[in-house]
Amino acid sequence: MTTAREIMTPSPRCIGENDSLQIAATVMAQLDVGALPICGEDSRLKGMLTDRDIVVGAIAAGLDPDTTPAGALAKGKPVTVAADDDVRVALDLMREHQIRRLPVIEDHLLVGILSQADVALSLSAAATGTTVADISR
Repeated sequence: MTTAREIMTPSPRCIGENDSLQIAATVMAQLDVGALPICGEDSRLKGMLTDRDIVVGAIAAGLDPDTTPAGALAKGKPVTVAADDDVRVALDLMREHQIRRLPVIEDHLLVGILSQADVALSLSAAATGTTVADISR
């Protein structure tokens, strides 16, 4: 059995829930990523923030990226997978919720992110193709 921990990207960079969207966008540019986990003062995952959330959910809506906190765009409970869950559980969650990045949790703390790229690098072409196709429906 392959676990989520075995194929995830470990130690992801978080954006603080009180950090501005401007800071989040700068961090995304520096890291060359399209999404960041939003973490609270308690170091727990509060949500995920994408570059699309910043553009469509904030800027297009007239929110000021210098004063709007990242946490303002965290909606609902984030979909997560446990670090020691079988990777098939993670793939099912990604398909079901049509998400490209899945936070990996251990002891209530974020320990990694499982992305489509991680799937592509670690699993068969068939598993990757099916997952990507189902996420992109």
